[in-house]
Amino acid sequence: QVQLVESGGGLVQAGGSLRLSCAASGRTFSSYAMGWFRQALGKEREFVAAIPWSGGSTYYTDSVKGRFTISRDNAKNTVYLQMNSLKPEDTAVYYCAAALGYYGRGVSGYDYWGQGTQVTVSS
Repeated sequence: QVQLVESGGGLVQAGGSLRLSCAASGRTFSSYAMGWFRQALGKEREFVAAIPWSGGSTYYTDSVKGRFTISRDNAKNTVYLQMNSLKPEDTAVYYCAAALGYYGRGVSGYDYWGQGTQVTVSS
C-alpha cells in the first residue's frame, strides 16, 4: 500500500513557476514508477509526466516538454514536478500517481493516487 500526498500548488501569473511535491508513504516507494496527471474543470484527467523507479529516462506530454521537469528522490520518498513558463491552460488539479510494473501515460496503469493540488495560472 502506498499513500501519496501532493503539495506546492497555488496561484501564479502566466510565465511564473511552481514546484509540486508528492510525498509517498511505504518502504517500497523506489519500486514504483511515478507519474503526474492533471484534470481541468470539465475535462478528463490527462497525463503530464512520468519517471521510472530508477529515475532514468523521463516521459512528458508534448504540451509541457521544455517547461516541466519531473524528478524523484527515493531517499526522501518524494517525486517533484518543476513547472516553469506556466500558461493559463496549465490550470488544473494536479495529481501524482504510483505504478508497479507499468511505465506510461495511461491512467488505468497507475495503482495509487494522491488527493490532488490545485494550480491556477492567471493571464
